[in-house]
Amino acid sequence: MRIAPAIAAAALLLGATGSATAVFAADEISIDHAQSEDGTVSLLLGVDQIPGGAAPDLDSVSVTVNGDEVDASAETVEGGQVERTTVLVLDASNSMSGEKLDAATAAIDAFLTAAPEDVQIGLVTFAGTVQQTIAPTTDHRSIVDELARVELKAGTKLYDAVAAGAELAGDEGARSLLVLSDGADTGSTTTIDDLSTTTSEAGVVVDVVALGQSPEQQATLGGLASTAGGQVIAADPTALGAVFSAQAEALASQVLVTFELPEGVSGEQTVEASVTAGGSTFTDSAFVALAGTDSVDLPQVLEPGNPIVGRNAFLLGALAFGLGIAGVIAFAIGGGTRKSLSEQRLDNYFAQGGGTTTTGQSGRAQAQGSLKDAAVGLAGQMVKGDFEDRLAKRLAGGGSSLKPAEWLLLHAAIAIGAGFAGLILKGGALMVIAFIAGVLVPWWWLKRKHAKRLAAFNAQLAETLTLMAGGLSAGLSLPQAVDTVVREGHQPMAGELGRALIEQRLGIPIEETLENVADRMESEDFSWVVMAIRIQREVGGNLAELLNTVSETLRDREYLRRQVRVLSAEGRFSGYVLTGLPIALFCYMLVFKGDFVEPLYTTGTGYVLCGVALGMLAAGSFVMSRLTKIKV
Repeated sequence: MRIAPAIAAAALLLGATGSATAVFAADEISIDHAQSEDGTVSLLLGVDQIPGGAAPDLDSVSVTVNGDEVDASAETVEGGQVERTTVLVLDASNSMSGEKLDAATAAIDAFLTAAPEDVQIGLVTFAGTVQQTIAPTTDHRSIVDELARVELKAGTKLYDAVAAGAELAGDEGARSLLVLSDGADTGSTTTIDDLSTTTSEAGVVVDVVALGQSPEQQATLGGLASTAGGQVIAADPTALGAVFSAQAEALASQVLVTFELPEGVSGEQTVEASVTAGGSTFTDSAFVALAGTDSVDLPQVLEPGNPIVGRNAFLLGALAFGLGIAGVIAFAIGGGTRKSLSEQRLDNYFAQGGGTTTTGQSGRAQAQGSLKDAAVGLAGQMVKGDFEDRLAKRLAGGGSSLKPAEWLLLHAAIAIGAGFAGLILKGGALMVIAFIAGVLVPWWWLKRKHAKRLAAFNAQLAETLTLMAGGLSAGLSLPQAVDTVVREGHQPMAGELGRALIEQRLGIPIEETLENVADRMESEDFSWVVMAIRIQREVGGNLAELLNTVSETLRDREYLRRQVRVLSAEGRFSGYVLTGLPIALFCYMLVFKGDFVEPLYTTGTGYVLCGVALGMLAAGSFVMSRLTKIKV
């Protein structure tokens, strides 16, 4: 059966128990399958490639085991002796319209007509999705009726369809797939490596009939077919009938050879079978595993020994690995000279102005690039536009000197490192949870740091306005009064106003620099202060007196705000506990009692319960936050 050796191999399994070995040869006959059970050995011979189509003389069949001839008998395979299943996988994409689909339908019809009645045949059609599946059945005409209802659609998800066919073939008996397609895979979620692993481990043989494909596409399909014990058959619409008829005839020409295993012979042995046809003798041999009646291979119990590396040593090694990655990332981020945003803007300004000096400096800067520059440049391709502006604003408001691209790199490192630690500790489930935590916790930390810095900024605002008002009363200008706060104040107020002064010295009006501070810190109180300063500078008046009045108002508001937070602390803390306790308990059980919570993430009902629980937690957390949030 050299046209498609996979179909012969697919009809091999001879029973539900016992050891079995599938073998493929390139001679005129082939030992397609060998199985021994209770001292009786059964061989399945493929004889469809005997020259001239000569019929084999079954009485002439002889078998030797390790060179010793044994008494063997041969017969053709009859219904019920061998459980055989073949699933046809048909491409129903738009490219199959017209002559190709008509020829494919006629060829499958010929295959169904010529196939032995005991062979169970199923059907899978596919395009952009797996369209329809018919479970394997001995009612071959029902497959023909379904072919008449095939509808062509866009797409060719070939690998998904082959995976569906392998699943449809089941897990018992001899199974094979016969795939007919005219195009390469487009958009499948299943990869060819996944298919190769699945089909080889399950013992499903795959043959592919390729219509009008390029050599590269045939080579890709050839890798899949050869791994699964089959091959790619290049064909055109006019030759399809002959190809499928040969496949069916190969199924009908199987020869079943049985013999009793000699006394004391067991284990892996060389078995050779020969048969006479048309006056010539044809031979094939295979290295197969045999089991006699007196030597049954029992499962070997292995006593656990001492591992080369203990658990603690393994965890320490994983920790060292993580620290090494963290060191590389730290080196990447800190390897170059960090420039402030103002310095970068000045560099861009002078670079646009041209000149030999600027060009030379640019060349030296490129020559001094570090690993950090390459990593940040790569991450910078992902951080652009509005997202970059919002992230830069949040980092600046939180007091971080990191750039958006650097933050993205550090964030990715934390997420990957947390997922790796979860994988080491408890496998895939904890890895997913740790990865999600690694994604969310840095954003939560940055938001919290920004909120704490904003709270400290607002708490210092009344004192700052009093200090500025004193300076103005002493005859200082507004920038000089701000400089007094920078020199004598505390962080974060001194740092933010110092940045405003730097911008003012570059030519930006003082009102705009102060407004930038309010926008960066997202401080509504400071926004009102800036608005008051703008109005005073436009219409006139005593700015020192105005700032003293605003200072007293802000001091009263801050006192009221703190009082409200104290009174609502119990409710807020209750919300945190009620929201976090179920999640913390689940993580604890996952680490120390994984079997107890395993159904929650391995069954459909568990997924539903987890979804309902997360929805209720989110709703409860939202309600608690609204009840305890009082705007002053």
